[in-house]
Amino acid sequence: MAEIQYRLEQKRNIVGEFPGPKSKELAERRKAVVAAGVASGVPVYAADLDGGIIQDVDGNSFIDLAAGIAVTGVGGSAPAVVEGIKEQADHFTHSCFMVTPYEGYVRVAELLNELTPGDHEKRTVLFNSGAEAVENAVKVARLATGRDAVVAFDHAYHGRTNLTMGLTAKSMPYKANFGPFAPEIYRVPMSYPYREENPDITGEEAAQRAILAIEKQIGADSVAAILLEPIQGEGGFIVPAEGFMPSLADWASQKGIVFIADEVQSGFCRTGAWFASEHEGVVPDIVSTAKGIAGGMPLSAITGRADLMDAVHPGGLGGTYGGNPVACAAAIGAIQTMKDYDLPARARRIESRVMDRLRPLAEQIDIIGDLRGRGGMLAIELVKPGGKEPNPEATKAIAAQCQAEGVIILTCGTYGNVVRLLPPLVIGEELLDDALDVLESAVRAQV
Repeated sequence: MAEIQYRLEQKRNIVGEFPGPKSKELAERRKAVVAAGVASGVPVYAADLDGGIIQDVDGNSFIDLAAGIAVTGVGGSAPAVVEGIKEQADHFTHSCFMVTPYEGYVRVAELLNELTPGDHEKRTVLFNSGAEAVENAVKVARLATGRDAVVAFDHAYHGRTNLTMGLTAKSMPYKANFGPFAPEIYRVPMSYPYREENPDITGEEAAQRAILAIEKQIGADSVAAILLEPIQGEGGFIVPAEGFMPSLADWASQKGIVFIADEVQSGFCRTGAWFASEHEGVVPDIVSTAKGIAGGMPLSAITGRADLMDAVHPGGLGGTYGGNPVACAAAIGAIQTMKDYDLPARARRIESRVMDRLRPLAEQIDIIGDLRGRGGMLAIELVKPGGKEPNPEATKAIAAQCQAEGVIILTCGTYGNVVRLLPPLVIGEELLDDALDVLESAVRAQV
């Protein structure tokens, strides 16, 4: 495994007030020009990123446990990504693959066809965002099957376009007052082990519950696609019970339904495998990807069975910026970095190190209801003492204390009560340990 070289000192260092004067000045400028609907979770402005460190405009160094919402798994300025961007930009920044195509797009498609689950013949199309990828996966499924209905799950998050808002479960802030949404979207129960009414329900039984809802409320013959995050992201890093995903995928195959895995957040080594579907041996018909694909550059993709993807008529898929040549160069560099540093193995080491620290804490602290996740996609669900009532107040306070002490973490969950840990997969172990010290202190402060 290659040794990671860092450009910035990998050390937490708060040199002044939080936020500092330059960040406060930028915040005032922002108020005058940026729409209020765009929210930021941390009140400092970034100046430099490298490895597991974010340095702000005031010279403070924060430990990054967010990775730009699972985007910068290879770090915020990975050398292979930066070099690829510079080299491509020296030649051309855009030509549109639908006008004059270029090798970078083809190479990214080759890599995705190789890396996504399954050894069947595949095809790939490139886009810009995760939501755009999900939307196009649905388009392909509907055309290929001749059916309209799409099944999504409780607690799901799939994006902010009209169709993907409809697929998303959480109203505020993602859907409230933005409707009406695209039709023929149906929601069925998710496997959420911590919050099941029957704590003994198996993954297979939870899948049968969802299948029964589909059969009774929609009819299998009307369903074009089942869309599932192998580990739900914004919904709370929910890992379904073992057997849930394979059972759904098997049933979908029997009924001619396209099984789409939304791996936008869980893909590209994040969970300790190249894709989270691999943990239970599931081979989706279509995989949607984005976030970690290109080291921070806007790029997304759908990769699927050749017969499905090639069913679409010429011109039916694409977009002006989809598979931008600079973003493709970044993706090639990012994927090479993942291979060189064996980031799936690094993600598994992160999981082991974090869970070894948090399990003893959870045994002592009754506001920790659940620890869950895989690899570098981990979560702490906070509850009120003595039960399972969500505790969003403690969650917000923990995040705020961590940030004030130089550790950037995010929250999520349908109930706003989940701390999520998404460190860059290249983070050093000493830096990670320091971040966990701060997190543990912040959790204890809420007791």
